Amino acid sequence: MRLSLKDAANKLSSACPARIILSKPAKGAEYRRATLELKCGEYHISRYTEKQAFHQNIARDSLNKCIEAELMSLKWRQVNAWDDRNEHIIMLNNDMQSATYVLKPLSPTAPRQPEQSHNRKKQYILSEDEPIDALVDMGVFTKQGKLAAPMRDKFAQINRFLETVRDALNEGGYIAGTGANKPQRPLKVIDFGCGKSYLTFVLYHYFVNILGMAVDMTGLDLKADVIAKCSAAAKRYGYSSLHFELGDIAGYDASAPADMVVTLHACDTATDYAMHNAICRGARMILCVPCCQHELNGQIAADGLKLITRYGIIKERFAALATDAIRASLLESMGYKTQVLEFVDLAHTPKNLLIRAIKKRPALDGTGREALHEAERLMREFSFEPTLYRLLYPNGCR
Repeated sequence: MRLSLKDAANKLSSACPARIILSKPAKGAEYRRATLELKCGEYHISRYTEKQAFHQNIARDSLNKCIEAELMSLKWRQVNAWDDRNEHIIMLNNDMQSATYVLKPLSPTAPRQPEQSHNRKKQYILSEDEPIDALVDMGVFTKQGKLAAPMRDKFAQINRFLETVRDALNEGGYIAGTGANKPQRPLKVIDFGCGKSYLTFVLYHYFVNILGMAVDMTGLDLKADVIAKCSAAAKRYGYSSLHFELGDIAGYDASAPADMVVTLHACDTATDYAMHNAICRGARMILCVPCCQHELNGQIAADGLKLITRYGIIKERFAALATDAIRASLLESMGYKTQVLEFVDLAHTPKNLLIRAIKKRPALDGTGREALHEAERLMREFSFEPTLYRLLYPNGCR
């Protein structure tokens, strides 16, 4: 049927499709493709240039105005959309003032409305249809822009990390729109022990290209060649607010404020120095995935509980869990609401604990003192003297 552009937009939006694709861009158009996906009651819009993607969210009831504006812009010659029964096709006519509207029964392979059941397809923060340069370099996506089948678990792990970051931002009030903590300046983020920085690059992409936030990100590592490669990659990707520095976490200046400190797999006590640096900076959000917790394994002594120390693997695992339990409790003592989460399913990686801390209270209030005393009781029982405790309380409990 032949319709005006306004009527075509109205007819399409009234069907509340799950997925919409705008294609056949006009000559010289800025974007080569755009998609709209219904997720959690709102539409997530992705607009793609040859090398970049730009994102925004709109309310479900704003779809009609959005589609009408896209059609009236004359930037697209065709729109395809799918609801739970039909495919809707809008093709602009040569006069560019009207469109041919076609309704086709939904084919078995066409996108369907998300099912409200436990079997529905996982909705990731990163789209499988949107390759990111860093993940192409990492091998998660092929050079042709497709998710590499052997890397699907890694892709799930990356998305799970971003979900944890999103939850921290929401709880801290940074992306709530009107939260008291919503920054009026770029979000200051530090990644300690950044290594090759694949997740650093993904995190930057999430902040800037998906959330639309202004950021000031720093990656720190001990290896000069790694820093040089990461700096070159950031320049190649166009990540102008991400820079890298050579240095040791233990001696890194902690005088400047930070909003978020991230440390992923910093070995042994490097995690403690990263946490201490974050606390000194007044960071509101701390995300740590500890690694290689050897310190307390070398200290553990418990005459009344030799069963724990008798078997090497039991001793090692207990010391690692005790290390992170004490770290979490010490963060609580400093006024952080702390959770110890499963980072990813055990099938994906053995590095499966993530400590997430959000600053909520003054240090050493009633809750904080109780958390400190709990940590100290465990330390006395097994003769532990962890680095983070010595850094925070050099003279013992105040």
